[in-house]
Amino acid sequence: MKGGKSWGVMVVLVVVLVVGMWEVKTSSAAPTAAECKEERRLGINVCQPVVYGKDPSPACCERVRVTHLECVCPVITPKLAALIDVNKAVRLIEGCGRKVPRHYKCGAITTP
Repeated sequence: MKGGKSWGVMVVLVVVLVVGMWEVKTSSAAPTAAECKEERRLGINVCQPVVYGKDPSPACCERVRVTHLECVCPVITPKLAALIDVNKAVRLIEGCGRKVPRHYKCGAITTP
């Protein structure tokens, strides 16, 4: 991918990753690397309209609720964190019905 399309995909990934940060784990087994990759892929597909200013769809919010924390935090590097508007991400997460903890650290991001 080149130019604007690759930038759009990166922004979707960032939004999904940040939105997925506050997931409450639903099982006791940690997901495998392949499962994490699939969770991120599904999130990118279903939440892509958020990048273009749309509200998260019910399917996107569901993806936010089922994403495992273990799949998110390890990939949030300082370079990726620099692209994220944390306040906007918090609003999106709360719009999906999730409470966002204050001063929560996930990768290179800390919530306000």
